[in-house]
Amino acid sequence: MKPFQVADQNAVYFLTLTVVEWIDIFTRKEFKLEIVESLNFCVERKGLEIYGWCLMSNHLHLLCRSKEAFRLSDTIQDFKKFTSRKILGSLQNDSIESRSKWILKLLKEKSRTQKRITNFKFWKDGLHAIHIESSKVFEQKLNYIHHNPVEALIVEESEDYLFSSARDYAGKKGLVKVEVY
Repeated sequence: MKPFQVADQNAVYFLTLTVVEWIDIFTRKEFKLEIVESLNFCVERKGLEIYGWCLMSNHLHLLCRSKEAFRLSDTIQDFKKFTSRKILGSLQNDSIESRSKWILKLLKEKSRTQKRITNFKFWKDGLHAIHIESSKVFEQKLNYIHHNPVEALIVEESEDYLFSSARDYAGKKGLVKVEVY
């Protein structure tokens, strides 16, 4: 088993999904809301249980697992495929993002190094999966996720960041259905 791979498809993992070249694509609300909508779809229809999440400008952290009868790797692969298509479609229409041509050029260049990618590469390969083996590690990762926007000086208090489960843990309504631990 390679490091950072999902071995147990129904165990809890800390995942990091990163945009290629660390492009700050999630600065537009439309792209952020696409991620939120897709996460909620995975919760409702693909057996994903999310315990913590945070969307930053160029990556997404998840603390999650798949319910029985579902595979975490498959769900996240579908999520990445769907969100990349939606966001690339918006970029190609040039309706939302002023940097569309520049971003598409970078994504096209990145696809040339991948045999199985024909047009654009949006997400980096892999999930940087870390298996959560104890409640102590779970709490550490959850705190790390929630502290990301504070560390980036986006907000002063983690629960003030809309695109994170910190709101749910502070008793506020979040954007994504979360199983509060």
